[in-house]
Amino acid sequence: MPDVDVAVIGAGAAGLSVAAIAAGLGLRVALFERGRMGGDCLNTGCVPSKALLAAAKAAEDARRAHRFGIRLPEPEIDWDGVRAHVAGAIAAIAPNDSEERYRGMGAMVVRASARFAERDVIEAGGRRFHFRRAVVAAGSSPVIPPLPGLSEVPFLTHETLFDLPECPGHLLILGGGPIGLEMAQAHARLGSRVTVVESAAIVGRDDPECIRPVREALAADGVTLLEGTRAVATEPDVDGVALILEDGTRLTGTHLLLAVGRQPRLAGLDLEAAAVQASPRGVITDRSLRSVSNRRVYAAGDIADPEGLGPRAFTHVCSQHAALIARAMLFRLPARLSYDALPRVTYTDPCIAQIGPTEADLRAGGHTGLTVLRWPLDENDRLVAEGRAGGLVKLTVDRKGKLLGASLVGPGVDEMAGIFTLMIGRRLPLSVLAGAVMPYPTAQEAAKRAAGEFFTPKLLSPPVKRVVGWLMRLP
Repeated sequence: MPDVDVAVIGAGAAGLSVAAIAAGLGLRVALFERGRMGGDCLNTGCVPSKALLAAAKAAEDARRAHRFGIRLPEPEIDWDGVRAHVAGAIAAIAPNDSEERYRGMGAMVVRASARFAERDVIEAGGRRFHFRRAVVAAGSSPVIPPLPGLSEVPFLTHETLFDLPECPGHLLILGGGPIGLEMAQAHARLGSRVTVVESAAIVGRDDPECIRPVREALAADGVTLLEGTRAVATEPDVDGVALILEDGTRLTGTHLLLAVGRQPRLAGLDLEAAAVQASPRGVITDRSLRSVSNRRVYAAGDIADPEGLGPRAFTHVCSQHAALIARAMLFRLPARLSYDALPRVTYTDPCIAQIGPTEADLRAGGHTGLTVLRWPLDENDRLVAEGRAGGLVKLTVDRKGKLLGASLVGPGVDEMAGIFTLMIGRRLPLSVLAGAVMPYPTAQEAAKRAAGEFFTPKLLSPPVKRVVGWLMRLP
């Protein structure tokens, strides 16, 4: 008899969700974690980064209070206080992910490295665990680029950035993706000088119309953006570290943050012992997240590489994976992963949110007859009243008005993204959103206004005007 029904490797967002569902259904669950419970999201990712961004926004709001007739002195940054706020946010959420909570659910929590020994056996902490099903949810780690000289200089990743005892004097950031830009803006607003080096364009997967306002906002915050610029080496410097750029420029700073991507944590799992196929992108699965080579094993979160889709390093994808695995593995129901309505957000100020494919993605995929609907957030009454107006809601629809993708930039669009996730995911007609009654005044009215742009030309067409004129003559 197997020792456990479900063995879960990794107590990050994906692993915890699977373990909670399985334990809640009364199954025998073993949860293996060698590091901190909660994984990257709680300890070094989503929670601390958003806490740091909140502190930075508070400082910037104080600087801009004069717009409302309120005069405040330049804010004094207490770095120890900022760090205490970040640590406090982690501590407040940690009990939800704690070992005690999961033991209370009935799960066996094993605080040790886990590796496969056979197709149905995991070894951890000097013990062997036979399982009926296993879920690999070991997550991902920062990519360390093969940059000459990197081994000779101190550098940071998101895993070590939040441990700094003092605010960096000049933070060099290699990589202009979401992590790089969020940390660039946060540190600039908290008093650092910041330079971002990006070999292509910042947040290059997003819609160019949405990137422009973010680029301008970062420049206004004092961030130096070097786009289309490649670093070719690094070396020690009296100030701390130097990046050597492709054109020979020597860029010096006190700290270097590497933010060039993530890679699955495959090392040490001994997947071969369980005949689990993997590539550098992660554990190879089908669309139900089941291993293509060992039907007892599933993968979830950053480490999963579903056929043709590739990994997605988002906490909300971990939740999506956990729900799909519960359906497929526990209830034996049909399940097929789709990212058609996947939202992604860069939490700069202003935010960028993308739900589903961009206009460029759709055209590259062969879609024709597309209509692009736009509504400027300059015309949103709530944002005007709060002095935050600016940004865009951009919707891409097909000939029949089916919503295919939404590109958003502006204050609060991270909260607005859920509307479009629901619309695309549930394949709701655009008329549902155009006819919805939104509370006034809210930023979400812009979603309704953008949807209405599809119907306005038809409603105000000459034939409709003639019909209305005729109807008005009726008694």
